[in-house]
Amino acid sequence: MSEKVVIIGSGPAGWAAAIYTARANLEPLVVEGAETEDNRQKGTLPLGQLALTTEVENYPGFPVANLGGYLAAAISEERRYRLADHRGHGVSGPELMELMRQQAVNFGTRVLTHDVVDIDLSRHPFRLTTAGADEGDRQSIEALAVIVATGARANYLGLPSEDKFKNAGVSACAVCDGALPRFRNKPLVVIGGGDSAMEEAGYLSKFASKVFIVHRRDKFRASKIMADRVLANPKIEPKWNSVVEEVLGDDARGVTGVRLRHAEQAGQTEVIEAAGYFAAIGHTPNTDFLKGQLTLNAKGYIAWTTPQRTYTNVEGVFAAGDVADDYYRQAITAAGSGCMAALDAERWLAAKGFE
Repeated sequence: MSEKVVIIGSGPAGWAAAIYTARANLEPLVVEGAETEDNRQKGTLPLGQLALTTEVENYPGFPVANLGGYLAAAISEERRYRLADHRGHGVSGPELMELMRQQAVNFGTRVLTHDVVDIDLSRHPFRLTTAGADEGDRQSIEALAVIVATGARANYLGLPSEDKFKNAGVSACAVCDGALPRFRNKPLVVIGGGDSAMEEAGYLSKFASKVFIVHRRDKFRASKIMADRVLANPKIEPKWNSVVEEVLGDDARGVTGVRLRHAEQAGQTEVIEAAGYFAAIGHTPNTDFLKGQLTLNAKGYIAWTTPQRTYTNVEGVFAAGDVADDYYRQAITAAGSGCMAALDAERWLAAKGFE
C-alpha cells in the first residue's frame, strides 16, 4: 500500500508540511534523516540547520523570558536530552525544532529516522529506498506524493589541511562543538563574512579567549545589526582582506592555528595561533540523492516550475524550504513554504482522486 505523502527532511519546512498534511488526514510519513557520524560531519542530522543554532530571536511567537516550564510540558521526556536549560529571551534552535516535531507527531505524523538513499521519480507511485544508522536497516517505500524539504548543509573551503583536522579542531558548527573543553579559554578562528559567521563568532566568544573572523573583503556581507554586534564585541577581531592558506596542527593537539594570505598583497602571510577553526561560508542544498531527477537552478537548488507554487518538474513532487530557496533562507520562510507544499500536495492528490 502506498503512502499518501512522504516528506523528506526535518527542518522547519518539513515539520510545517507534516502538520498541515496530518491535519488534512493525509497520514504523512516524515523521513527525518539518520543519526550517523557521516551526517553529523556534513551537518545533515535530523531537525535541520536550526537545531545547530543558539537563540532564535526572529521567529514570531516566542518573546517570553523563560520557556522552561512550557518546554517540559510540551516535549516528551525521551526527547529532552537534546535541550539545554533554557536561557535568554527567545527560543533556542533545538527547542523550536523539538516543538515543531512534537506538534507534527501530536497530529498523527509518523517519523522514520532514516536517510533516503535512492528515489525513483520515473514511476508512479514513486519509490524511495531508505537506510538507518544500522547497517542493513533498509526499507522500500511507495508514495503517491513527495515533498522534498532536505535543506542545505554547511560548506568548507576544501583545503586538504582543513579535511585533515575535521574532528580535531575543524568544525562547521559552533553550537555543536564550541563548548568542548578543547576550545574553552583559547583563541578560535571563524571563516566567513555573512550572518552565519557573525552568529558563530558571537556564540564562540562566550567560551573562547578571543575570536578572529577571517574575511576576504574589507566589509562584512552580513546584515547591519549582526555585523554591528560582532564589531562591538571586545573579544572578536576581524582579519580583513585575508584568506586561509592552511590549517596548522599536529596529530597530538589537533588544530594549533591557521596561516593567512593577504587577498590583495602578494606574498604577505600571517600565522594566527588558534585551537579551533570554524567554517561559516554558506551552504549547499541537499539534493544528491535526487540524482538529477528534478530540475535545479544555476546554484543547485530545486527549481519551482510555477510562480508562487512549490511544483517541481515532476508532477506530484513538491519542494519546500532551503533546498528550494537560495535567497531568503530563513526559518520562517522555510516553514511558510512547507505549508505551501502541503496545500499543493493535498490539492494535487484530491484532483487526481487519490484522497
